[in-house]
Amino acid sequence: QVQLVESGGGSVQAGGSLRLSCAASGRILSRYVIGWFRQAPGKERAFVSAITQSGGNTYYADSVKGRFTISRDNAKNMVYLQMNSLKPEDTAVYHCGDGGVFSTRRTDYDYWGQGTQVTVSS
Repeated sequence: QVQLVESGGGSVQAGGSLRLSCAASGRILSRYVIGWFRQAPGKERAFVSAITQSGGNTYYADSVKGRFTISRDNAKNMVYLQMNSLKPEDTAVYHCGDGGVFSTRRTDYDYWGQGTQVTVSS
């Protein structure tokens, strides 16, 4: 059974940092593109960042570029999202998903975790 599990969320003040992790069971993450998406209350799940299987290519939404860094450790079957200079508008549930296409589209990702809450206060 494939399962992705996000962790590392929490409550921080604006300007703070968090590091999210995406772990997998029943899935070799190195075979897949991994994307991070976020969903704020009342809004659709939106693309944040993606990384290719080798980690050689990454892509970011304009809203997080320069503040967030995606990385992966295939030996540990883990993907990370380092979030710095957090803003209140970053508040959302963050989900990781895996897929075969390096894409910003939610529908290109097959499996998802349940998400981890990130709350940024001003």
